[in-house]
Amino acid sequence: MVSKQFIRNIAISSIVLVILMSAFAGVGCVDQESEDGESGITEDAVSGSIIVKGSDTVLPLSQAAAEDFMMENPDASVTVIGGGSGVGIAALIDGEVEIAMASRTMKDSEIQNAQNNGINPVEHVIAWDGIAVVVNPENPIKELTFDQLKSIYDGSVSNWQELGGEDRPITAITRDSSSGTYGYFREEVLLNEEYRQDALVQPATGAIVQEIAQNRGAIGYIGFAYLDESTTALALDAGSGFIEPTPQNIISRDYPLARPLHYYTDGEPDGLTKEFIDYVMSPTGQDITSDVGYFPVM
Repeated sequence: MVSKQFIRNIAISSIVLVILMSAFAGVGCVDQESEDGESGITEDAVSGSIIVKGSDTVLPLSQAAAEDFMMENPDASVTVIGGGSGVGIAALIDGEVEIAMASRTMKDSEIQNAQNNGINPVEHVIAWDGIAVVVNPENPIKELTFDQLKSIYDGSVSNWQELGGEDRPITAITRDSSSGTYGYFREEVLLNEEYRQDALVQPATGAIVQEIAQNRGAIGYIGFAYLDESTTALALDAGSGFIEPTPQNIISRDYPLARPLHYYTDGEPDGLTKEFIDYVMSPTGQDITSDVGYFPVM
């Protein structure tokens, strides 16, 4: 006959076993949650899509950053489109893009138009650049003062011989008016006067490089990142002596055509827009900036 004490001992053992099994099951759940959290498979994963549009100067930087960013975040899509600073800013004003790329600051009229459209532009300086004034490598001219440069682009001078060079007509090349570089050069060099009427207008920086490489009498201006052996960059004198567009001179701001490069967003960025801008501004992103040929924000 089974004693009452034996039955009591069996019951106690069963209760202890249930408690132990529950405890181990709890540990397993905690470990699984921890593993999930460490793997990043949560709502914190970077995903979604944004459009970045505008400056052809900023374009190579943004393309390189977007490519690496999407490799690290395969669920995120960052589409980068050129067209000029004015095109990107107009797209931001119209609410068509998350980020406008610009090689100049927004005009007061653009900011007003944006605000009238319910857009609050916020500026982000993401890098520095230098505008290089370039000629064909066969051109003996290797330096120009700002006054001489202005005389070329306002039409006062039309032959290189007038500047101590060859007896050869000058082909002055400029970007189209939607380009931020066009506006910056007009402000800094032409002092807001008009470009010469016979200036050769090119829609993209690459076209300027190609034309100058083929035309011994041509002169143009391009972002530092577009420099290669097919053109020669001139030393410029804005009143403090001739200074070459070297990385050291641009970083120190001694070169007279050093300038910041911008992103513009509607208000302070959040979500994927913030993630991407933070990536561009991170040490990794600033290394990409240097690799492309621009200069980190100091």
